[in-house]
Amino acid sequence: MAEAPRLKGAWTARIITLFPEAFPGTLGLSLTGKALAEGLWHLETIPLRPFGIGKHRNVDDTPAGGGAGMVLRADVVGAAFDQAAIGTPADRAKWPVVYLSPRGKPFNQAMARGWATSEGITMLAGRFEGVDQRVLDHYAVEEVSLGDFVLTGGEIAAQAMLDAVVRLLPGVLGNAASTEEESHSHGLLEHPQYTRPAKWEGREIPPVLMSGHHGEIEKWRRAEAERLTMERRPDLWSARSPKSEA
Repeated sequence: MAEAPRLKGAWTARIITLFPEAFPGTLGLSLTGKALAEGLWHLETIPLRPFGIGKHRNVDDTPAGGGAGMVLRADVVGAAFDQAAIGTPADRAKWPVVYLSPRGKPFNQAMARGWATSEGITMLAGRFEGVDQRVLDHYAVEEVSLGDFVLTGGEIAAQAMLDAVVRLLPGVLGNAASTEEESHSHGLLEHPQYTRPAKWEGREIPPVLMSGHHGEIEKWRRAEAERLTMERRPDLWSARSPKSEA
């Protein structure tokens, strides 16, 4: 990854991974990539292998009590966490430390917004059957899940979560209003979108969107957002508070 300029105080992501070559990946493209190149945020990879034990730099071992697969060692991961902590605040509200885990708390837009207000984040991209629980407990690591499925490693999850966070950082999107209108910003899915041509394959843009009446357009969009949320995500609809109805 080419060295990008680093602006003072730029939001920083530190990724502990066995595969540093996976980064920046998709984060190096489009608006997140442009922001990275301009120094609006910073990405550091911390390779796990150099902290490995013995001649072959082993990072894992068999699970205590038996079972299939291998588990990342506490001493290896702990050494990587120590390096990642250098120069970061101890307050986890200012600098979250996260393990990307299918058993973790589900990642959502509220979490992305919270992380975007921090100074940066440390993420552990796990592999194999998991990580020795002792190192997670010792460093008070927060476990976060991308969804109810299992990946071969945490690198893809890290990129997805970082994309959601970085786009919220000042200056990255250029239009703050766009983040207020999209899905999940107010506990609702986004309303349908249309553009030219006005008629395609016999299908027309809803007339209200062509009316120029902004009040009616806003009412239509709100109603559509509510309809889609009720139909597709009843969990989101039922979780909405009375305040969100305002």
